[in-house]
Amino acid sequence: MPIFGQLDFDNHEAVHAFYNAEINLKGFIVVHSTKLGPALGGCRCWKFDNEDVALSDALRLSRGVSYKNAMAGIPYGGGMAVIMADPRTEKTPEMFEGLGKVIESLGGAYITAEDVGTNIDDMRCVAKQTDYVNGIPRTSGYVGGDQSPRTAQSVIEGMKAAVKVAYDRNDLEGISVAVQGLGNVGYQLCKQLHEAGAKLIVGDIAEEKTARVVEEFGAEGVEADQILNVEADILAPCALGGLLTAATIPWLSMKIVAGAANNQLATDPDGERLFQNGILYAPDFVVNAGGVISVSAEREDGADSAEVDARIKMVGERTAEIFAKSAAEGRSTHAVASDMARAIIQSH
Repeated sequence: MPIFGQLDFDNHEAVHAFYNAEINLKGFIVVHSTKLGPALGGCRCWKFDNEDVALSDALRLSRGVSYKNAMAGIPYGGGMAVIMADPRTEKTPEMFEGLGKVIESLGGAYITAEDVGTNIDDMRCVAKQTDYVNGIPRTSGYVGGDQSPRTAQSVIEGMKAAVKVAYDRNDLEGISVAVQGLGNVGYQLCKQLHEAGAKLIVGDIAEEKTARVVEEFGAEGVEADQILNVEADILAPCALGGLLTAATIPWLSMKIVAGAANNQLATDPDGERLFQNGILYAPDFVVNAGGVISVSAEREDGADSAEVDARIKMVGERTAEIFAKSAAEGRSTHAVASDMARAIIQSH
């Protein structure tokens, strides 16, 4: 299995493979950059088809986290852990304690937190073996715990910036949003969109998740594979990455794409395809930063919810800056944001 020849390898600093047959633990910790500080990124647990797919996912995700942390203005680099296991049937506490030992052996180069397929209880197991873990509830009144509401909060800020450009509106009242994926973040996004007066069209491969959002928020439910075909103002990808491709982009009716999923573009050129199709794309690594903003604040003495709110509010300002720069330069928002992130990293 080649590493340096991987299509998604982008001058990553380190790739750590781990394996423990006794507890069914195998996967990778990938560090993209530590120029801004220790690598801070999530731990994904997923049933990958094979090792190549798992490594490719870790490489892409870790780079995305580097960009995310740079654009969020936090003093951390980017990294990612992926565990090759079905989160529904194969996860065990021992598995995450084993991961904690691996993370501890890296001496602080990588700090983990929740991601797809993992939760607070998993992070508590990791914390039995290392202090290099976040996403665990702290003292009342301070930050910590489930990052999903914070991620949804920052996506809302990005949406507002996009709606201002596309519709000259300052709110989301009556705006229709097609939400693809109703996991922890997707559900929280629907909750906040409902509170903001938006109209929801939702779909998830798990029918019970769709039914819950339909019942609680008056959403219109559709089959998961039909969400790209609906008429809506905004598409919010909130499942796994790679949704936006040369094949899917021409089908979109939405003027805006703004969601919580990482790596929404299957390839970098898909950002240009959105731009050429007149679709305003809020770069995922910019607008989904609320979770990592909250996680980073956990490691600061005295940081509280008000401070996190203020930092998340700035996500909308950064998104608006990217939109303005894209329009002025005639370049895709993805290209503009990627260049901005690389410049921040390389300046250190």
